[in-house]
Amino acid sequence: MLRAQIGKELVVCSADEIGVLASLAKVLSERGINIQAMGAWVDDGMGTMRLVTDDHLRASEALANRFEVSEAMVIMIEVEHKPGILRTLSDTLAGERINVTHLYASAAAGQGNCLVVLNTSDNERALVLLND
Repeated sequence: MLRAQIGKELVVCSADEIGVLASLAKVLSERGINIQAMGAWVDDGMGTMRLVTDDHLRASEALANRFEVSEAMVIMIEVEHKPGILRTLSDTLAGERINVTHLYASAAAGQGNCLVVLNTSDNERALVLLND
């Protein structure tokens, strides 16, 4: 059974420069804030980092001193770490014509569970479907 809930991710934007990720990691680690899941990429000279932490408010405040920070509502799903889980999630949403706009996850080999973070074209409906 899936366990999905609405959560918040931080969206951090910065120029594509060496050391930006190190700076973000330093700010959070110095405050004892754990990154639970993260995705990052560069497009047209701008870096975007989407992350979920164990202390959303403190992370947002700390990062806002150095970066452009916004927040977005996402669905966070703790699922068993095994083959076929992504298929189950995506089949469920596609079957109801719900589009996944972004997705990232966090898991290590040998762990029993992983955290999947996603945003869809209809998060409220997706949440109901994923918890059925």
